[in-house]
Amino acid sequence: MSVTDLTATELGTLIKEKKLSPVEVVSAFLDRIDKHNSKWNAFVTVNEQAIEEAKKAEESLMKGETQGKLHGIPIAIKDLTPTKGMLTTYGSPLFKDYVPDYDPIFLQRVKAAGAIVLGKTNTPEFGHKGTTDNPLFGVTKNPWDDQLTPGGSSGGSAAAVAAKLAPFAEGSDGGGSIRIPAAFTGIFGFKPTYGVVPNDGDRSNFYGSEHPYLHNGPMARTVEDAALLFSVMQGFDPSHPSSFPVIKEDFTDLKVDMKGLKIAYTRNFGLYEVSEDVAQVIDKAVQNFTELGAHVEEVEIDFGIGLKDLVRTFSGMWCVKFASGYGGLFDQNPESFSEGMAKMIEIGRKFSAIDYKTLELKRTIVWKKIQEILNKYDLLLSPTNAVTAFEHHIQGPSMINGKSVNPATGWMLTQIYNLTGHPAASLPVGLTKSGLPAGLQVAGNRFADKLVLQACRAYEINFQTYIEPATALIKP
Repeated sequence: MSVTDLTATELGTLIKEKKLSPVEVVSAFLDRIDKHNSKWNAFVTVNEQAIEEAKKAEESLMKGETQGKLHGIPIAIKDLTPTKGMLTTYGSPLFKDYVPDYDPIFLQRVKAAGAIVLGKTNTPEFGHKGTTDNPLFGVTKNPWDDQLTPGGSSGGSAAAVAAKLAPFAEGSDGGGSIRIPAAFTGIFGFKPTYGVVPNDGDRSNFYGSEHPYLHNGPMARTVEDAALLFSVMQGFDPSHPSSFPVIKEDFTDLKVDMKGLKIAYTRNFGLYEVSEDVAQVIDKAVQNFTELGAHVEEVEIDFGIGLKDLVRTFSGMWCVKFASGYGGLFDQNPESFSEGMAKMIEIGRKFSAIDYKTLELKRTIVWKKIQEILNKYDLLLSPTNAVTAFEHHIQGPSMINGKSVNPATGWMLTQIYNLTGHPAASLPVGLTKSGLPAGLQVAGNRFADKLVLQACRAYEINFQTYIEPATALIKP
């Protein structure tokens, strides 16, 4: 077994026991990136200081200094996240030379805990869609099949983890951007309760500015690794207006008795068309929860609005966000924006204040319906995506089970939890008949982040979850 085969938790243990050095670990991952990243285009920037930072971590270890939870462990950071002294482009030509002079608070915590940033991972322009390509760096490909998309917008982070170019990664999720690519690449992704991981955002007041959709969270091959990273990222910060008081829990303690846990299951939220091959895998996974002792019931959901109205509510709010955040830049540099981003800005500018408040009322309807279920059940299960990964040159399928769907959004069952702010994970639960991974979406009450992680960990221990993509079985 090579260094890059080890999980983040295993690496951390071996480093603390001085059986592996941070320099050995970082060098192994940098070497794998150098040799194999071109196959998938997961990383777009590599940290030129990573080896020097690893040497400092090693010196600190040898001196017997107090070490953080992530000491010497490499991590990948999404290119929507500002990184001090490192190129941050947001996938836009406008920021092709932008080097921030600060880290957001959660990244400060990750670095203070001893993690070493390997580099930045690819994302669609300003994270505006569920696949990953942009005018600067091109297309990111799925390690399961380089003709397929890894999903988005944290597609680079997902591909990096699945291909073992990094032991774990940070992602951001404004409509499914952690969970969508986690499901498509067969890894674990976790969107925490809104505000539990503070997002003090981009100080230029662009992508990362305060708004009620964006969640930063961990992506990893195992739930255990994701919980380790989340335990460092989370916590109150006064600079974030929606940050919540510290939840005094040990998020790395994932032991739980599933017996008696009440779990609801919806195949499609009463809205989506889910492909038969994905549904078969998800149905089996739901049955597995009963084998763990949980009481699982299928529930019917009626939001009182159709899928088109739901999508219009979500996308309308995002379009207004983009119009307000990027409208000025678009007016000055229209040629630097993709057609998709330009269209979203144009749509957003057409909404009046009354129109926007109407969208917020519909958002409240969605929240109340989900909360009604979670008032009765501990968790709510569903598919993460309605399909497996599709070809990377398209937005998405136009047909599922012979029925027409919106190619841009009709296959993602994730946006609901960005409207509500509930914690939600995508847990890999098996392969479809076509040999591609499917993800189970596991959601819980607000601030029940630990229970979501515990339930996923219980499943992970008892049933095989992460399966390595055959095309990524490349040794350093």
